[in-house]
Formats: sequence, structure tokens, C-alpha cells
Amino acid sequence: MEQLYQRDVYGKTIVELGQKDKNIIVFDADLSGSTRTALFAKEFPDRFFNFGIAEQNMMATAAGLASCGKIVFASTFAMFASARALDQVRNSICYNNLNVKIVATHSGITVGEDGASHQALEDINFMRAIPNMKVIVPCDGAETKSAVIAAYQTGGPFYVRLGRAKVNTLMQKKDFVLGKGYQMCEGKNLAIIACGVMVEEALLAAAMLKERGLSVGVYNMPTIKPVDTKLIIDIAKKYGKIMVCEEHQVIGGLYSAVCETLANTHPGFIERIGVEDKFGQSGSPKELMECYGLSAKCIAKKAEQILRK
Repeated sequence: MEQLYQRDVYGKTIVELGQKDKNIIVFDADLSGSTRTALFAKEFPDRFFNFGIAEQNMMATAAGLASCGKIVFASTFAMFASARALDQVRNSICYNNLNVKIVATHSGITVGEDGASHQALEDINFMRAIPNMKVIVPCDGAETKSAVIAAYQTGGPFYVRLGRAKVNTLMQKKDFVLGKGYQMCEGKNLAIIACGVMVEEALLAAAMLKERGLSVGVYNMPTIKPVDTKLIIDIAKKYGKIMVCEEHQVIGGLYSAVCETLANTHPGFIERIGVEDKFGQSGSPKELMECYGLSAKCIAKKAEQILRK
């Protein structure tokens, strides 16, 4: 499998879009080397603005330019794009339903050694709760490109959540459609619904379980808002048992979206794999995935416990 940095794909994609549309403006908060918006800055220096460590100002200015007809891509680390600038995102961007695309990198505990202060584990929760905001969590580079293009083509605010590390390409044969989920492999005993880096972990877990005689279906749910309610209901009816996997707090993210969808339509058994109301800590991504129970091994163990009951 080809391994890509999602942020590399993002940087190249906005350059391609910028070549076609002069209304695209890109903002960053002193992290353009890490978020890869530096690629756009090099190509279009007159349409790139570095705000320094002033994320609130960046989001407020993005709202201002968007109100004048510009399409603004605003980037920084997920922790700063969400928690630090939440007031401006809510009141300046989303309240006015403006064309600002927040593409945040370095999300989740796989940020690694930077530790709890830089590990955004609540950002989906924050963004998903704001009216007008659409939330996308791509699983790989290919899906990142499609998601960024979809955000550009669709009016209104977006939050696109990207990771730090390289990820394997999983979605080569599937086209991203806003609001749609995808079946990655079919199963009989249990369905796993995942997003972001957890899609690959879920697929690895399904392979482990297959060797133990258990058949597990895996579904990629890149759009957290608006979530694919029809697919979730269909999955619940087909499998009866669902496990939701996300590199995020179990509160307010994909697990919550699935539970909310099924509560009044098709209540059933739903288990979860996520960060259980804890802060992150410093460590390698692999160590942290094991520590917080998010690895393929942990998913397979929990799934087997459910199915062996």
C-alpha cells in the first residue's frame, strides 16, 4: 500500500485549486511548514497570510474575507483550530454561515510525543455541535484530497480533521461523497463503524478475527456531520451488533452520532472503542494507541469478548 501524509495531500490539493480559482485565500497560524500550507504560500504569496500564534484573529479575519466573497482555507493544529479559536469559529464563521474551510492537522493521540496539550481529543465534539458546520475525518491521503475538493465545492463552513503521521492508502477505488459512508469489507457477526486512522485498525482487527472464525464487517464513516443515517440504520438492521471506533473522546464524536441516529429508529447493541474521558499523554503513536485501547489488537479483543458471550 502507498503511504502518504494527509497534510502533504492537503497542501498539494489547495495549490491545484488555487491555480483554478483566484478567490481562494489561505491562512495559517505560524505552522505552515507542518500543515503544508507553505506549498500554497510559495505558489501564491499574495494570497497567503501567516497570522502568527493568533488563531482567534485568524478565524475572525477568515470570516471577514469570506463575507466579501472569498473562499478561505484556514489551517493550524487541531487543538488550536478548535479549542483556542472556538468563539470565533462559532460566532463569526458558523453563525453567519460563511465559506471558511478549517483544515486542521495533528489531531488525536497519534500526534505522539507532543503530549496532552497538543492532542486534540474533543475537537469533533466541539465542531459537530455548532450549527452550519460540516465535519469530515478522512482515513487516508486519497480521501483527504476528495474531502478538500468537496469542501471547496460546497458552500458554508467545514472542519476537516487530519492526522500527523503517514497512513496507508485504503480508498483508491472509492469516491468520497459528502454525507456518505462506505463498506470496506462485509461480515456477518458484528459491524465496525470507524473514521480516520481507526479505519485501518478496524480492517486489521477484522483480519485477526477472521483467523479465529469470526466474521466482522468494516465501514468507513468519513463524514461525521452530516452523518450517513441511512447506512447506519441499514447496518443496525443487518448485524444487530455494532462497534464504533474513533481516535477521539467517546463523548460527542462518531460514537455519539451513531447512538443518536439509532436511539429513535433502531435501538440495539452498540459498543465503543475510543478515549474514555481522559487526557492524552506523551509517547509514541504506537504506544499511545495500545495504552488507550485503540489498536487493532485491542479492537479484536473487545469484539471477540462481545461475540463469545
